[in-house]
Amino acid sequence: MYKFCVYALKLILGLRGGIKVYQKENLPTDSGFVISCTHSGWVDVIALGVGIIPYEIHYMAKKELFAKSLIGNFLKSIHAFPVDRENPGPSSIKTPIQLLKKGEVVGIFPSGTRTSEDVPLKRGAVTIAQLGKSPLVPAAYSGPSNEKDLFKKGKMQLIIGEPIYPEDFAEYKQKEKLSMMTDVLNERIKELEKKLQQM
Repeated sequence: MYKFCVYALKLILGLRGGIKVYQKENLPTDSGFVISCTHSGWVDVIALGVGIIPYEIHYMAKKELFAKSLIGNFLKSIHAFPVDRENPGPSSIKTPIQLLKKGEVVGIFPSGTRTSEDVPLKRGAVTIAQLGKSPLVPAAYSGPSNEKDLFKKGKMQLIIGEPIYPEDFAEYKQKEKLSMMTDVLNERIKELEKKLQQM
């Protein structure tokens, strides 16, 4: 179902010019990884999935979206898994860590909500990358963010940053490591957003 949906969406988006992807070579090819992308609307989710084909992303999504069985089953069929954002616990990170150990790709929108404001990035993506001993890949998207703007003129662009490796911070204590990696992720994503504005 994931492959069917993502290639169908690629075809549909191609009618408006497709998605221009920059620096895709930064995606790791020898392990699973966490990819963290900017998030201002549901189109970002589609753009990321289409942009990094043939990689298949397992998306972390709020549990409320799975409340109705029909929608929940569909989301599961396209690799989404539920997370309780109000009361996050060990179970919130168990699934993504298992996926990473299997060499899969986990997609997290680190702001936690769909917003265009400059909010501090949450530490969830960093924590999962650390515990999963996997690279953390920053990404940024620019273009339409909702159905109203999707078929208006305007470029859809995605840029992939260089991976952040947990082992590069091994000399620091856990709390400091978490803080430093979060700061680096935040800085990298801001740099990527600036690059897109210049393209």
